Amino acid sequence: MNTQQGYRLLHAEGSRIPIKAWVRGVPVEDAARAQLQNMTGLPFVGPWIAVMPDVHLGKGATVGSVLPTQGAIVPAAVGVDIGCGMAAVRTTLRATDLPDNLALLRSSIERSVPVGNGNGGEHRRMPDSITSRLVASGLGERLAAIKAKHRKIRVDKLERQLGTLGGGNHFIELCLDQSDAVWVMLHSGSRGTGNLIGTYFIERAREELARRVLGFHLPDKDLAFFMEGEELFDDYVEAVSWAQDYARQNREAMLSRVLAEMRHRLPKFQLEKTAVNCHHNYVQRETHFGQLLLVTRKGAVSAREGELGIIPGSMGTRSYIVRGKGNPESFHSCSHGAGRVMSRTQARQTITLAQHRDATAHVECRKDKAVIDESPAAYKSIDSVMAAQTDLVEVVHTLRQVLCVKG
Repeated sequence: MNTQQGYRLLHAEGSRIPIKAWVRGVPVEDAARAQLQNMTGLPFVGPWIAVMPDVHLGKGATVGSVLPTQGAIVPAAVGVDIGCGMAAVRTTLRATDLPDNLALLRSSIERSVPVGNGNGGEHRRMPDSITSRLVASGLGERLAAIKAKHRKIRVDKLERQLGTLGGGNHFIELCLDQSDAVWVMLHSGSRGTGNLIGTYFIERAREELARRVLGFHLPDKDLAFFMEGEELFDDYVEAVSWAQDYARQNREAMLSRVLAEMRHRLPKFQLEKTAVNCHHNYVQRETHFGQLLLVTRKGAVSAREGELGIIPGSMGTRSYIVRGKGNPESFHSCSHGAGRVMSRTQARQTITLAQHRDATAHVECRKDKAVIDESPAAYKSIDSVMAAQTDLVEVVHTLRQVLCVKG
């Protein structure tokens, strides 16, 4: 344990590079350790891998990892929910402005913002305001240019899903902070189009891997990569940049519609200056220790000095607006949430409906079997996760949920 820096070293003896993990007091599953160890073998990764306290096994690469690379990019390390992230804004409303029963407001938000996966989670007809947003952003034209080079990428979901939530761990919440101010907070990404782009390029990387003559052992085909200078490298960077911008626009579109429903059903209010919109599944070029690196954050948030971020808990637990401390050892990063401690299957088999209802008794939310895999017991303790990263961020606001919309 390096107590001065606050991280543990997780790498095995003989590893090419270190794994620095902010995991004091939080569990780290063996499968996640093995997945991280596999990543250390890539010759273009380094100077080390940073691991956040919400770390857990992921598909392709470990959730809660910060992967710096030089001259190469690993599509599976970004994943398929490209640009997934958080948005939050503080309002002038106070707890006393909210009705005792928030069920009507939850229902109106669910009608305004399509939720869930499949056709039910899409617009039947995209609202004019969202159509205008899509045109003004240029996202449609940019996607057409990507499609022209990669015709197998499906784009039919673009117009049906901008301004929609999706399923899984995506959510819309009303929260109260330590002064009883009302916040709107939501979590979503680039939806089906981003998923299709991610899946397509992960498969292309695997195809390229089969053609390569490597001078090293690649322990997992999910770590297939593109090399800088290759056409597919540039095409992937272009596509992932598009998906990240689309994800940000998606969150902004949803936020607008949620605020409209609130204005219809609650007393008049204004938005305060505190607002955050940040990715936690993405890649971008950054300079660290005098080196220009491609930094991939999968389930991690940028936490440069003074930068605001969002670390949500699970349904029924606290969430945090944080300010980054710019810790260079973590590549200026922090966790993106609490992190799963149970797989979805395990959660469904372990958590009872009564336990879920007890854990979310103070929140207006779904309390049926379909959301048990998102119940608080399926996640690590957010208090422990926050305690493990005190040298990465400071807490600015502590939020508690009063309404939660799940897909």
